[in-house]
Amino acid sequence: MQPKVRFFLAAALPLLLADRASKVLAYADLQPIGIPHQAIGDVVRLTLLLNRNAALDVSLGSWSRWGFALIAVIGVIVVVRLLWRSQPQARLRGMALGLIAAGAIGNLVDRLRWDRGVVDFIDLGLGSHRFWTFNLADAGVMTGAFLLAVAFSRETSPKPASPDR
Repeated sequence: MQPKVRFFLAAALPLLLADRASKVLAYADLQPIGIPHQAIGDVVRLTLLLNRNAALDVSLGSWSRWGFALIAVIGVIVVVRLLWRSQPQARLRGMALGLIAAGAIGNLVDRLRWDRGVVDFIDLGLGSHRFWTFNLADAGVMTGAFLLAVAFSRETSPKPASPDR
């Protein structure tokens, strides 16, 4: 198995399992919806929310469930194509793409299994200044996107051919 695929799977599988398990636990233990539970003072709270929209409350109206599901499927296809086209030794790129794919699949599962929305529960901030509430799948997508940017920035671009004089 190529290193890029090993790193893809090593990132994707644990994230998928952790995301699914954490959402099941959050839904079971953080009821009622919308009530914060302090985890680390007021900085880290666990607040169960069911989000029909995307990050930053981006909405497609009544099409949000299926529209964002379709976007996730297309995103996973693009990620797999990027992995396929990567050099065999592209470990960092493989890991980054694994995190992005697992995050997209984790939230896709929620959208497909019910119409209530994606389970979000990680609530960061200070007092009334809060970051949006998210889940491990979201964190995986964001971390993967950052790592992918780092991987792209480290790649050497071919030098332009010098003009003949």
